[in-house]
Formats: sequence, structure tokens, C-alpha cells
Amino acid sequence: MTRSRVEAGPSAGLPAGDWSPYARLEDAARAYFLHPDVALAAIGGMLGRRRVRGFTLERVVDLTEAGASVWQEAAVCDGRRLVLWHSEEVEDRAAPGGTVLDSSVQVLPLSEVRHVGMRTLVGREGPAAGIRRGVYVVVTTGAVQELSAVPPDEGGSGTARFRPEAFRFSKSLDDGGPGQIDRLVAFGELLGRLVPTAR
Repeated sequence: MTRSRVEAGPSAGLPAGDWSPYARLEDAARAYFLHPDVALAAIGGMLGRRRVRGFTLERVVDLTEAGASVWQEAAVCDGRRLVLWHSEEVEDRAAPGGTVLDSSVQVLPLSEVRHVGMRTLVGREGPAAGIRRGVYVVVTTGAVQELSAVPPDEGGSGTARFRPEAFRFSKSLDDGGPGQIDRLVAFGELLGRLVPTAR
């Protein structure tokens, strides 16, 4: 199967708007997602009446042998929890059109977060000096996502290596543009400020 990451634009049949100018989650989702009502219903059911403190959105076009499908993601922080939603189209020959939308949501208490890391790429020369060219945010928890055996040394015993659960977010000038870079930086900074007080 061939899979490639492509910024989804008007040619993919998606809303063409940039979500970064919108302060409200509802407005941003409607400007950016292909299925905003599904996303907002899933996230809203978890948030209840709690206020959204910050969020970041992503969408990716998956190119496979079967054609193109859209993967969508939202990470929303209400000050105490991280609500994570994503959806993708999956094959279902019994459904009209041959696909269904697989919508998933989970809630992570910020008290479970063990690490928030952020790496930014900043231009150094010419007109791009001082301009952010990309940002990567990683959030890890204490949960074990993968456990693998390590072969024993000579005369020693084997050990195990574990990989913690991690959630990764990224934006660049090519994927999202400067507005979404700034919004993801703000989201990472928000999580970094809130995590110590959530324990």
C-alpha cells in the first residue's frame, strides 16, 4: 500500500480556509474540516460545559491504491484534560459509497502527562531571519505503548525496553503556514504551563 502525506486543499474537495484566524473551536472546525459536525459532536460530548482553553487541528490526505481519503485530527485542552479526536474514512462495502467515517475520541487527564516537549525551526538568514519555519510538539504519558525485548549481553540476562504513549503534533510553512505554526506554539506553551498544576 502506498501512503503519502499531502496538505489537503480545494482539489481534495475540502474547505479551503485556514483555521488559524479563528479563536473559537466551532468556527475553526467549520472552516477546515470535511466533517465538522461529526468532530464537534464528539468533542462537545466530552467537554460538556467546560471552556476550551486552546486547540490545534490537522488534516491529511491519504493516497492509497483504493484512492484518496481524508484523515482529520483535533486536540483540545479545557485546562484539566486533553480531548483528542480523529477520523478517517475506512472501507465498508455494505455502506453507500463503499466507505464509512471512523470517528474516535479519547480524554487524557493532564495529570497523566509526564512530558511536554516543543522544538521550533527558526530562519537565520535573509528575509526569513527570525521567522518560525516549523514547530513540533510531543506530549508523553506514563502509559506504556510498546514493550520490546532486548537481547542479553554475553553472560548477562535480557532486558526490556518500553516506549511511552506519545501524541505528536507538527506544523510547517508547507503544512499549515505561519498562522497554524503560531497557533501550535501557543497550544504547546499552554500545555507546558498547565501540566505542573494538574498534578
